[in-house]
Amino acid sequence: MFDARKVEVTMFEDKARVLLILPQAVLDRARVFAGEAITKLKGPVSLQMVLRALIDEGLKRGRDRTIVTNIEGQMQAVRAIRSRSRRPAVAPRSESAGRRAGKGRLGEARRS
Repeated sequence: MFDARKVEVTMFEDKARVLLILPQAVLDRARVFAGEAITKLKGPVSLQMVLRALIDEGLKRGRDRTIVTNIEGQMQAVRAIRSRSRRPAVAPRSESAGRRAGKGRLGEARRS
């Protein structure tokens, strides 16, 4: 016999909190999935339940090539963003900065 109380205790006994940053499109797809699950299961399904299930099932697939390809794409995107942020930005020289320096010199010359 199925005892929901026992499942709940074991399911959340060893938990950790994680901040997950997702693209809006992925979050929207997960919400649609949750809505479909509500209809199919005829009960409340949260976005958190859907994300937990997707992560768990995805990890069971282990070395699935599509998952590895997705991770590789994310890795390359992060690498590109980090390399752009490490490059020193070359600020264009403004004319006002040159004029200020020139005025200072002229001012000093007038005082002499």
